[in-house]
Amino acid sequence: MTRTNGTSRMNGMNQSAVRRVNTSVILRALAVSAGPTTLTALAAQVGLSRRTIELVLDSLVAAGWVTELERVPTSGCAGRPARRYELRAENALLAAVCITTSDVSAVVADVRGRVLGRAHRRLRAYQDPHATLDDAAALVLDALDDAGGSTDRLRAGAVANGGAIDDDGVVRRLVHTTRWEGVHLPEQLARRIRMPWFADNDANLGALAEHWRGVGGDHDNLVWAVLGNRTGLGVLIRGTVHRGLDGAAGEIVEARSIATGPIEDRPVAWLTSPEPDLRRVALDRFDAARAGDPSALAEVDEFVENIASILTTLSWTVAPSLIVLGGGLEDAADVLLPRVREALRDARTPAVEVRATGLGHDAALIGAVKLALDRMDTELFGPLVPRA
Repeated sequence: MTRTNGTSRMNGMNQSAVRRVNTSVILRALAVSAGPTTLTALAAQVGLSRRTIELVLDSLVAAGWVTELERVPTSGCAGRPARRYELRAENALLAAVCITTSDVSAVVADVRGRVLGRAHRRLRAYQDPHATLDDAAALVLDALDDAGGSTDRLRAGAVANGGAIDDDGVVRRLVHTTRWEGVHLPEQLARRIRMPWFADNDANLGALAEHWRGVGGDHDNLVWAVLGNRTGLGVLIRGTVHRGLDGAAGEIVEARSIATGPIEDRPVAWLTSPEPDLRRVALDRFDAARAGDPSALAEVDEFVENIASILTTLSWTVAPSLIVLGGGLEDAADVLLPRVREALRDARTPAVEVRATGLGHDAALIGAVKLALDRMDTELFGPLVPRA
């Protein structure tokens, strides 16, 4: 990108295309900012000239997407107060859906990622992808109602699903069933709710969410791990999800050389089950372990040994600086974390930190909101600046 006479230009693009790209960059910067942003701060963040930013902001203010706030004098500073801008986040809504083998959850959020509405339901038939996606689309509308929004304000959505999902959102592999293979999740959901859709693996989105809003904000290389009755890893490298070939990165449940299977039917491992009844059994077993029950403690020790074995392999291959335990494991963090950390020290792994998710069962949903936000373009917000 170069600057000519204060206007940002890109090789091979006409002025209209450049203006739309610049608008998108500024919209995204406003969306992810914690509060009002000054013109100077925006210039430093997006790398565009002040004049270019001023022109784009004037268009956004005129279109109703951005508010220019009253100038506030700063104590001890001479000169005119800085111009401040804030995105009118309520004007555009994003949908996020998380599908498990037994249920589906949905949230509707504004473009700052603030959840405004929720909905949840049991699936009728997970083995039928079309029925499941019908349920998911209906649930988005329920969450939209809960948010008090309307379909004309929905701009984009993202879905979190199990299995290996490629960059286009196509399910390539899913353990225990072939019914979902080849399903193009964004296309299917766009047929039901007409707007742009994106898709990724639920563990990948858990990692993305943890880096954005959870306990991983201070780490760019992290792994989000769900282990036990369900098994999956989301890998973030330099702050970006690593999907690998056909989205297979992290699908260790398919790797026969990694012992993920022997523990999945133990009651303590049901912490990560999608079935509420099984999770309650697991929580009861951890309560018994806290009370000193020998059989429950032995079961926990076996579970920790399995977790530590997998994390040791991760520590020497991916070598993240942080591993986040989620997907239900956080509900027994007080029992698991000290034991897992000790096991990793005994194994003399690199000094990787291990934490429990700070987002609970919302992690994949929040990651899906972030995925939609990261793909945000002016097309998602409607025409904002006139086309040449």
